[in-house]
Amino acid sequence: MSRDTSTRRREPSEAARDALNRYLDHLRDVRRRSPNTLRNYRGDIEAFLGFVNSLDVPFDEAGRRLGRAHLAELRAADVADSSVKRRATTIGAFYRWLDREGFELKPEPGDSLLRLRYPKAIRRLPHFLSEQEACQLVSAPADDTPAGIRDRAILELLYGAGIRVSELANLDLRDLDLLNRQLHVTGKGDRSRVALFGNPAAQALRTYLNQTRPHFVQDIQPALFVNRSGGRLTTRSIQRIAHRHGMQAGITQPVHPHLLRHSFATHMLDGEADLRVVQHLLGHTSADTTQIYTAVAHRRRDELISSALQLARLAEAAQE
Repeated sequence: MSRDTSTRRREPSEAARDALNRYLDHLRDVRRRSPNTLRNYRGDIEAFLGFVNSLDVPFDEAGRRLGRAHLAELRAADVADSSVKRRATTIGAFYRWLDREGFELKPEPGDSLLRLRYPKAIRRLPHFLSEQEACQLVSAPADDTPAGIRDRAILELLYGAGIRVSELANLDLRDLDLLNRQLHVTGKGDRSRVALFGNPAAQALRTYLNQTRPHFVQDIQPALFVNRSGGRLTTRSIQRIAHRHGMQAGITQPVHPHLLRHSFATHMLDGEADLRVVQHLLGHTSADTTQIYTAVAHRRRDELISSALQLARLAEAAQE
């Protein structure tokens, strides 16, 4: 009886696993990749190395043909196009590192994995809140409880500064410049930047620091946002806070911290902010990443124009 290798876990060879561990050590120690990124890279590359091993092909002999077969298997399993693209990029980066490090790669002539191409992903526009929904969300926490005051400050900062949930969770008191309404943020790849926030976030932060944080913290604690026990809030806790208050505010779509980041960028560009400024505030290394929000803003304007024209036509018809 044949066995379906696509539905069972396939392990890499020992040699492949050793090479992968060396690569991940390089990403951690030299490239300063985050634990979450390293976990994703390990999963993506191990899946391919296991696929290769299941075919009794040494990992250093794998070529573009096997790379394409692996990607085709992922697509057949209904893995999202964006995930297939990410895995192809990750696999290619691993083999390019092997090549630079002097590993002897031995694919068939003309079948190098260094030339692996990924299928073009369908680029989906990000979801975002309307300005009214954003106001409803940040107003949802109770203003007469310590947890509510803290949650309001968190939501105001996520929306008002557009920072990532991991960046917010890692903020220390020393990173906050309340007078100038600035944050020192450490983002992906340990890249630092200055994030700005407006007066609503500043007021919420001031109330939190004066009234709530001293209530939670008994000992020395560098973290800006803390839980009821005085410990640093985790990203998971912040995600739960956003989700809970989203339901409380009656917002129909699921609310998560990255939705507020999308909303920040969209509303900034709606307000005619310069793309390069938004790119810096978001911490994007490439303007191409930020460019997608211009498509969101343009689509929204088109919808508003279409709605206005429809109302004008209805008004004209009523006067006839």
